[in-house]
Amino acid sequence: MTGETIGDDPGDDDGDTLAGAGEFVVIDRLVAGRAQADTVTLGPGDDAAVVTAPDGRTAVSTDMLVQDRHFRLDWSTPHDIGRKAIAQNAADIEAMGGRATAFVVAFGAPPDTPVTAAKEVSDGLWDEARVLGASIAGGDLVSAPLWVISVTVLGDLGGREPVRRSGARVGDTVAVAGDLGRSAAGFALWERGIEGQDGFAELRQRHLTPHPPYGQGARAADAGATAMTDVSDGLLADLGHIATASGVGIDLDSGLLDADRLAVTDAATAVSADPWEWVLGGGEDHALAATFPGALPPGWRAVGRVLEGPARVLVDGAPWAGNAGWQSFD
Repeated sequence: MTGETIGDDPGDDDGDTLAGAGEFVVIDRLVAGRAQADTVTLGPGDDAAVVTAPDGRTAVSTDMLVQDRHFRLDWSTPHDIGRKAIAQNAADIEAMGGRATAFVVAFGAPPDTPVTAAKEVSDGLWDEARVLGASIAGGDLVSAPLWVISVTVLGDLGGREPVRRSGARVGDTVAVAGDLGRSAAGFALWERGIEGQDGFAELRQRHLTPHPPYGQGARAADAGATAMTDVSDGLLADLGHIATASGVGIDLDSGLLDADRLAVTDAATAVSADPWEWVLGGGEDHALAATFPGALPPGWRAVGRVLEGPARVLVDGAPWAGNAGWQSFD
């Protein structure tokens, strides 16, 4: 129900919990003062929102974050968590060649959660959405044994055909927009309690709040990308989805990924890890990976090439023996 969207609060609720304030009081506080994007013609307050679809089609994706699986409250601020929830969903629309226009967010939390924490989550959601020119159109607020944030994103393809995973062709260039390995490096630093060295603070923050290359999905589509995906589970894993869907092989050139390796080498040394494990197998950077038959658009860099099948992903012509990426049920 869109009347249960997380938003803002003009009042003083520093001492309130969700249970103490009550559901509808919290809702009223959380939806006040938010300006909807032009694509949202009816926001919170009724049983459903109304969102325009300028293209005549709507790209839709849903993702969920669960406390202690996808974020930790002793690492992340509520604001960080809100930003991450929006960023990872927006990246899915980018990967189809579109742009995110509106989000619907469901937030579950224990009854003793401070209202101020919900406000901080909301601020993170809205701050990241505004980067895209989008807004939070609706949602839900429920009691749960731990924090759960479920986001549905709506996107506009701008008249383009969606760029699917199944279109890669032999001879295409494999390219990436965005950074690789940073989130995995940050996770390792958090896990080991390592901080204070130059560059480590940024890596730690990149694990908490990813930086998708907004706008590059549409740019890739306009440049004729034949296949594209969001790098959420790891470069090898996500390129593996393209290889399988397209029936092709992919060969990565480690020399073209060396800048990513160098960016996380100091952190890898600090935790006695192999930086290539993070670059090739680390997820949650939400970079974009795509295949192109011709010249790459600005903001994209070549990292490999598409081969004849069978479907597989190689590194320098050989199978990769290390970590290949995130598995949801490990």
